[in-house]
Amino acid sequence: MIHSEHEASSDAGYMAAVDLGSNSFHMVIARVVDGSLQLLHREKQKVQLAEGLNDELVLSEEAIERGLQVLAQFADTLQPFAPNAVRVIATYTLRRARNSSTFLRRAKVVFPFPIEVISGQEEARYIYQGVAHFEHFSAKRLVIDIGGGSTEFAIGEGLQPLRLSSRNMGCVSYGLSHFQQGKISLRRFERAILQAEQELEPIVSSFRSAGWQQAVGTSGTVKTIKDVITGFGGNNNSLRLNDLTALKQHLLQYEHASELDLSGLTEDRKILLCPGLAILIAAFKMLQIDEMVYVDAALREGVLYEMSERLQHHDTREHTISSMMRRYTVDEAQTQRVQHTANALFTQVQLAWGLTDDDGLLLQFACRVYEIGLHINSSGIQKHSAYILQNANLPGFNQEQQQLLACLVRFHRRKIRADEFPMFSLYQLPQVVNLLVLLRLAVLLNQKRRDDFVPDFTTSANAQQLQLLLPAPWLAQQSVLAADLQLEQKSLKRIAFRLDCPGAMELVI
Repeated sequence: MIHSEHEASSDAGYMAAVDLGSNSFHMVIARVVDGSLQLLHREKQKVQLAEGLNDELVLSEEAIERGLQVLAQFADTLQPFAPNAVRVIATYTLRRARNSSTFLRRAKVVFPFPIEVISGQEEARYIYQGVAHFEHFSAKRLVIDIGGGSTEFAIGEGLQPLRLSSRNMGCVSYGLSHFQQGKISLRRFERAILQAEQELEPIVSSFRSAGWQQAVGTSGTVKTIKDVITGFGGNNNSLRLNDLTALKQHLLQYEHASELDLSGLTEDRKILLCPGLAILIAAFKMLQIDEMVYVDAALREGVLYEMSERLQHHDTREHTISSMMRRYTVDEAQTQRVQHTANALFTQVQLAWGLTDDDGLLLQFACRVYEIGLHINSSGIQKHSAYILQNANLPGFNQEQQQLLACLVRFHRRKIRADEFPMFSLYQLPQVVNLLVLLRLAVLLNQKRRDDFVPDFTTSANAQQLQLLLPAPWLAQQSVLAADLQLEQKSLKRIAFRLDCPGAMELVI
């Protein structure tokens, strides 16, 4: 439960979550007090980023500028915060826009914190976590969040999500496609509802079979609809389908959203009311929802709670990787050998290469899942493993973290194709190459799959260079390994990285 400001202790650490949504950008500042989150400050700025996304999924210059202006304002508020105390999450529009890299690159100029673009399922998970931590409910609950460009659906029990889905329908995008310039008519409503029903059809069976005892709506669209219906004398605590259809009938008296003058409806929400209502009506019908309550917590609160969990060393990514290892029956003894070697390498080069602790954690994760492709075939294992990682739902990982993990695993052996590396915003190319070198060496040194085989070693590192010093007497007995290290030198040389291993070359005939 989120407590009042007066209960805070003065020594609690501050943290902030920023949500770059398709309609608005939000910022929440909080601190952890006795294990509970205390919200201290909120900021919301209307950006309507999704309005600038055209049919070719290109974000307009005007929308980019609106977003950058708000980020500059947020940067001023967040100036005192350490980088690891702020998480910035981007959702539908920036994950869909073909030129999102342009926005992210320009954002770095005005906003010093990394922006994480997350998948739709990850967005749904955060929303569910926000609701589950904010208001306890022991049985199953359905959570729906109608955003500007997408609508997220989640079913969970307690703190555990069971079903997650993100559908490409939002109040901004539906406003542009069905209620152009704010025009209102029965035909427009019917078309919007029908399209939303079609969008929901693939998840209906799965969600209905899971079942729930409580339906929850979150965020601005549901809150606005609830407030307007309450203004008409409706139930202040819940929504029913007949409330929604009655509101639709009332709205049909108007020809344009600008004419709306309703209790509970703010000026900036007028143009979003009809499309949001159409989506909610479709959800009620398709999922057969009897009643919905509103909860004032969503993605931002979910992000904050996960940040507080990480501070207590409870990382969702750890659970995700462990679950994946079990699913694909990974050889755990081998992953421990590789991980032990990789950790020893990382510790020795971290300072020289400027790697972060989170880089080290991603390297450990790569060590644990690089062999999941054996489940498909031992031939081309690196390709199979990377394919699984690229396409799996990995709770806790943002899109770039997932891409980096897949990239490291894809090139952990054999030829390195740098031209196939993903385009990263959160990671620099030297950083990716350095982590890849460490993974490749850790795997190579443990190819015999024997405990206590790899001896103590030392390294020295510079930019695009690593010297690996193995004990000479031990290395003299490892002619095959020496030959493999020579091949590795050649492989890394092709990507302009120099690997030196004194003693290995002399053993190769």
